[in-house]
Amino acid sequence: MNWEDREPGGTASRLSRPVFLGGLQVGGGAPVSIQSMTNTRTADVEATAAQITRLEAAGCEVVRLAVPDAPSALAITELKKRTRLPLVADIHFDHLLALAAVEAGVDGLRINPGNIGSPERVDAVARAAGERGLPIRIGVNSGSLPRRLLRKFEGPTPRAMVECALEQADLLERAGFGAIKISLKASDVARTVAACRLLARRVEYPLHLGVTEAGVGRPAVVRSALGIGLLLAEGIGDTIRVSLTGDPVEEIGVARDILQGLGLRSFGPEIISCPSCGRVQAQSGESFVRMSAAIAEGVAGLKTPLKLAVMGCEVNGPGEAREADLGVALGRGEGVLFRNGTVLRKIPLERVVEEFIAEALRLDAEE
Repeated sequence: MNWEDREPGGTASRLSRPVFLGGLQVGGGAPVSIQSMTNTRTADVEATAAQITRLEAAGCEVVRLAVPDAPSALAITELKKRTRLPLVADIHFDHLLALAAVEAGVDGLRINPGNIGSPERVDAVARAAGERGLPIRIGVNSGSLPRRLLRKFEGPTPRAMVECALEQADLLERAGFGAIKISLKASDVARTVAACRLLARRVEYPLHLGVTEAGVGRPAVVRSALGIGLLLAEGIGDTIRVSLTGDPVEEIGVARDILQGLGLRSFGPEIISCPSCGRVQAQSGESFVRMSAAIAEGVAGLKTPLKLAVMGCEVNGPGEAREADLGVALGRGEGVLFRNGTVLRKIPLERVVEEFIAEALRLDAEE
């Protein structure tokens, strides 16, 4: 890639135009929403509905469905009866499938206007979506840019991605359609971030963020967190999808952690715990790890955004524990329990997990 495309910085606080997916506002200062995509056959209503239910339970707020054929488009009518979540139809090449999805009651479309066909077909999709008040997301991936842009920019550079998105948006704008969202995605962090930074300066449309084809396991989580997190920290981005190979439900927890880690949203307690080291006197480091994990598991269902600290020694532990809503600092044979900076009591090590969880539950009930 052309490294001059990697321009630093971004908008300090970007306020985009709002669009609405059903009753969910995207952009315009609304909280950053979490999306995922089913990997079942959309035409298999039972399997798809079951996966949507699991996604909703995990905290997903928008679900995208692949619509490669007419049965998939028709299935949307029944799927809409099974969920309260907004459903977005992912359409490629065939504008008739987009029209069928709109007729079936979908809440939004994801298309690439450039591969839909003639201006008349783009106009037909824009008109149908506009009549129903549906937004359209223009999805640009670095791996599927037009050849003429690849020649012009000597490869799938961030500027090539931005020009593609602007051309696609112009097609919809000329059709009189303005409820547009845009995504620019590459499988690497650098191009994704650079492209979104460039586009954020050029348009007011809401931006959907993600690192496409991020991969499997920890490397995919890290790439997604870096790409999405860098942009969100600069005020860029209105809705996100973490793309992981496998069960899409796994994407939701990562997305929530990104948003909570940046302080953009809160989904429950934040656990602060030290990594443990040779200073841990209370017990072996392995036991401290087990204690921390047991506490995290015990408070996982709480809804209050509590800051909970579990610290393993007296060096840094009391500080973090005092600053938390609830914290414990471990020493030789005992732990000191703090609540909002005040010492509550000392606890024998064997009762730390039990009493910490009980105190967290009391604190949650008071909120």
